[in-house]
Amino acid sequence: LFLLLFLGSCLHPAAAFPKGCYPSEEEGLKTFRCSNAQLTEVPRDIPNDTNKLYLDFNQIPFLPRDAFRDLPLLLELDLSHNAITRIESGAFQGLAEHLHSLDLSSNRLVSVSKDAFSNLKAKVNLSNNPWLCDCRLQELIRAVELAADSSGGIVCDSSTQEEHVGKAFLQVIADTDFCNVYKKTTDIAMLVTMFGWFAMVISYLVYYVRQNQEDARRHLEYLKSLPSKQRRSEESSTISTVV
Repeated sequence: LFLLLFLGSCLHPAAAFPKGCYPSEEEGLKTFRCSNAQLTEVPRDIPNDTNKLYLDFNQIPFLPRDAFRDLPLLLELDLSHNAITRIESGAFQGLAEHLHSLDLSSNRLVSVSKDAFSNLKAKVNLSNNPWLCDCRLQELIRAVELAADSSGGIVCDSSTQEEHVGKAFLQVIADTDFCNVYKKTTDIAMLVTMFGWFAMVISYLVYYVRQNQEDARRHLEYLKSLPSKQRRSEESSTISTVV
């Protein structure tokens, strides 16, 4: 009976792991592998002393906030070859101090805020994603440290400027500052709007002056058309009214 209870206690943690996931030890580091396990979300029952986590070749679509907050000793995180399209701000919260390798290659990332990687010191692989090359991607690239030999795989699948499609992003930003282009476009739009309002005000003032001039001219013509006595009477009446 004691032996059965002992075996049961040993087997219970393994039974709690998602199907296709298993712990191991590699080069003295505690590893948890869920490669090609048909996962559609980040599993919750990952041992909190894990040093290396493999979630590659699954169908995970997005990374929610605090997805890895219970893994304070994590050094390496492999999320390559998934279906990730969105990374929420704070998804890597709690990993800033220890994580040194993050693989997000071969996913479906189009645009990600730099805030999602806030304070992260890990070397990041962002290659082989359908990136939109714009100011947001430029800010992201400047905010993270790219993994060695991965920068060439960050290619413009689409772009705010059509001629950049199919080119490596680092090659593009060597000649183009997307954020300055965006700022200039915004500044021009503001200037056009201000000019439009200014033109409307000037047009109104011109119309107002012309309208008053026309009314004054008509009044003078009317006075001139009156007999002299009546005209003097009208003028006197007008002066009295004014006084």
